[in-house]
Amino acid sequence: MKKLPLLLPLLGLALSASAQQKNIYHKGWVDFNKNGRMDVFEDPSQNIEKRIADLLSQMTVEEKTCQMATLYGYKRVLKDEMPVPNWKNEIWKDGIANIDEELNNLTSHTDDAPTQYSYPFSKHASAINTIQKWFVEETRMGIPVDFTNEGIHGLNHDRATPLLAPIGIGSTWDKQLVRQAGQTVGREAKALGYTNVYAPILDPARDQRWGRVVECYGENPFHIAEMGKQMVLGIQEEGVASTLKHFAVYSVPKGGRDGSARTDPHVAPREMHQVYLYPFRRVIQEAHPMGVMSSYNDYDGVPITGSYYFLTELLRQKFGFQGYVVSDSEAVEFLYSKHKVAADYKEAVRQAVEAGLNVRTNFTMPQTFILPLRELIKENRISMKVIDSRVADVLRVKFRLGLFDSPYVKDPKAADKLVHTAADEQMSLKMNREAMVLLKNENNLLPLAKGKYKNILVTGPLAVESNYSVSRYGPSHNPITSVFDGIKKYVGAAGKVSYVKGCDMVDATWPESEIIETPLTTAEQAGIDSAVAQAKLSDVIIAVVGEDADRVGESLSRTGLNLPGRQLKLIQALQATGKPVVMVMINGQPLTINWENKYVPAILEAWFPSTQSGRVIAETLFGDNNPGGKLPITFPKTTGQIEFNFPFKPNSQAGQGGQNSWGHTSVNGALYPFGYGLSYSKFEYSNLQVSPEKGQSQGDVTVTVDVTNTGQRKGDDVVQLYLKDDVSSVTTYEYDLRGFERVSLSPGEKKTITFTLHPDDLALLDKNMNWTVEPGTFQVWIGASSQDIKLKKGFVVE
Repeated sequence: MKKLPLLLPLLGLALSASAQQKNIYHKGWVDFNKNGRMDVFEDPSQNIEKRIADLLSQMTVEEKTCQMATLYGYKRVLKDEMPVPNWKNEIWKDGIANIDEELNNLTSHTDDAPTQYSYPFSKHASAINTIQKWFVEETRMGIPVDFTNEGIHGLNHDRATPLLAPIGIGSTWDKQLVRQAGQTVGREAKALGYTNVYAPILDPARDQRWGRVVECYGENPFHIAEMGKQMVLGIQEEGVASTLKHFAVYSVPKGGRDGSARTDPHVAPREMHQVYLYPFRRVIQEAHPMGVMSSYNDYDGVPITGSYYFLTELLRQKFGFQGYVVSDSEAVEFLYSKHKVAADYKEAVRQAVEAGLNVRTNFTMPQTFILPLRELIKENRISMKVIDSRVADVLRVKFRLGLFDSPYVKDPKAADKLVHTAADEQMSLKMNREAMVLLKNENNLLPLAKGKYKNILVTGPLAVESNYSVSRYGPSHNPITSVFDGIKKYVGAAGKVSYVKGCDMVDATWPESEIIETPLTTAEQAGIDSAVAQAKLSDVIIAVVGEDADRVGESLSRTGLNLPGRQLKLIQALQATGKPVVMVMINGQPLTINWENKYVPAILEAWFPSTQSGRVIAETLFGDNNPGGKLPITFPKTTGQIEFNFPFKPNSQAGQGGQNSWGHTSVNGALYPFGYGLSYSKFEYSNLQVSPEKGQSQGDVTVTVDVTNTGQRKGDDVVQLYLKDDVSSVTTYEYDLRGFERVSLSPGEKKTITFTLHPDDLALLDKNMNWTVEPGTFQVWIGASSQDIKLKKGFVVE
C-alpha cells in the first residue's frame, strides 16, 4: 500500500494520455490545446499568419521562451531515449523549438551517441513519433517539435545514404545530380522523422589552410550558389526544411586558423558582399530555404550572432529570408566568453535575441538560455513585441512544414523501403565517379590496361584507411571499401595486387616536423625500404597518400600544406625505382604537391570519397570511369602565396608583366587553377554566339557554344563561362565564373550548350554599394578551366 502514491501519478499520466488520444485527434484537425473546439491555429483552412497570431495570443511567456531553444538529442544533452514521467518536471514541459540529432546513432571522436532506436529505419520513425506524441499530448499547447539533423554529405543518421565530402560534391559541377542528392537527403529525413536538415554549407573556402575546406563546395561564390541552390531545392521538395550554414563571413578566419580562434575575418565590405554573402543572397532569393545558422565569428568587431545588421537588415530586409535563425553551437555564449562584447551571459542572450536570433543551440541544457531570457523579459530588458516576432518565425516554419496538420510520420514502416535504397546507392556511386579529378597524366599512363600489369603494388598510409569516408556530419555504420580492397577486387585474376604500407600518416613530431625536419627513425626507414623492395618486384605502383580524418576538418587547420609526415619521402623513394608511379590523393584541402607534380607521371585527386571509394578509384585508374571532375578551388604552390584564389582583382596574383615586375623573388602562378581537370578524352569548343550583341541593362543575354568530343572514349566535360567587365566605376574582379554545364559526350558527338546571363550576372557594387549594371563592353570567355580559355566574344550593354 505504501507504494500506491507513487503509482497513482503514473496511472493518471497513462489515463490522461489515453483520454487525450480519444479527444484531440479529429477528422482533418488536431485539438492541440485540448479545449474541445477547433481554434483558428488548429484550422488547416486558415492562412498561416492568422494561425500564428491566434496561437501566439494563447501562449504564456514560458511557452514562448521554450520555442526559442534547442534540446540536443539523446547522449549529447538529453539523458533519456524515450519520454519518462520526469519530463513533466523538465523545462520542455512547456514545449521546445527543436530537438537536434535525436537518436541518429552518431559516430564521432567527440560525441559518440549509440542508440537502439536508429535502425531498422522504421524503428526510428516510430521512436520520433513517440517523442512528438509526448509534446503534442502532454504539453498544454501541444506545439509540435521540429526535429533537426545534420546532412552536408548525406543525412547524419545510422546507415543513411552516404555522399562524399562537400569539396568532392563541388568537383562534380553537376547541378542536376546535386538536386537529386538533396532529394535523397530530404526523403530520408522525412521518412525517419526529421523535419529540418542543416545543409548545405555555403561558405566560400578562400584560405586553403582552413580545416573546414573539406566541408565546402569550393572557393567561387557563383559555383557555390549554383550548387547550394540545387541542394536546398532538392531537400525542400521532400517537405523538409533546409538550414544554410554558416551565416556569415565564417570561412576566412585570420591565417586560416580554426579551433577556438574561428574569428577575425579580414574582409573589406565590398568583398564581403561579392564573395562571402553572394551565395547566401542568391540561394535565399532563388530557393527560399526555411533555416539559416548564424556563425560564431565577428565581422569588423561585431559578432554575427549579436548583429542586427546581419541577422535582420541583411538577412530578412535585404535578402528576404522568411525562416528561422538558429545559432551555431555556443555562438551566443561567445558574445560573452570570447568576444567580450557582453559583460555577462544574460547580456549576451539579450544582444542575440535583439539582433534577430530565433533559436539558441548549444551542448547544454535548454534552460541555460531560457531562464536568463525569462529574467530579461521580467526586467523589461526585452520587449514582448520582440519575443513574439522571434517565436512567430519559428512557428511559421512549423506551419509551413505541416506539423500542425500532420505532426507524425504517417507510415513509419515505409522508412525501411525509403532510406538507402538501391537507387540511392547508384546515385551516390555516380556522384563519387563524377568527383574524380585527373591532375596529371604524362604520356597517357592512365588508364591502366587490365591484365597488362601482372604485379601491382598498392602502398601508402591511406591504402587501407577508411576513416575519411565518415565524419561528424554524415551517415555512419555503412560498409566501406578501402582503395586496396577495391583495386584487388577489380583486378581479380588478371594480376597480383600486393600491399605494403610504406609509412604512417604522420611522423612522431608532426606537425613540428614540417618546420624542423627530423631524421627518419629506424622503423620509418624500414617501412619505406619494404615498400621499395616490393616496388622493384612490381610493374606499376599505386601510392595512396594525403590526409585522413584527423588531419583536416573542423578545428584542424594546418600551417603547411605539403603531404603530412614522411609521405613525400615515400613517393621519392618509389619514384627512384624507375617503375611507373600513380599517385592517388585522398585529402580534404588543396596540397602543395610541387615535387610530386614535377616528377610523378600520373596524379588522381579523389578528395574524401564516400564508402565506395575503393571501387570508384579502381574504376577510374583502369578506365571504366573517365574522370570529368574539375577543381572547385585553386591549388597554390606554397602557403606563402595565400590568399590565392579565383576570382581575383587585376594584377593581384603576382603574375603581371610590365615595367614594375623586374624582380624575380617569388614563385608565381597556381599549381592547378580553379576549374582545372584532365580527361581520358579530348574536347573542342566552337561556334560561340552571343545574343543580343547590343542590349539593355535589364535584359538577358543568351550565349551558345558547341562542344565536341574529339577523343576515343566517352567522357564528361564541364563547359565554363567566364565574364569580363572591360571598364567599370569601381575595380571589379579580373573575370568571374557566370555559367557552367557538365555534359556527357560519346566519341565524335557534338552538343550545343546554352547559357543565359541575367542582369544580376553583370551587376557590380557601385561606389554607393548598390548592385548596378553599368553600360559598357563585356567579354564572354569559354574555357576548360579559369586559365584555359578557348573562345572569346564581346557584347555591349547600352
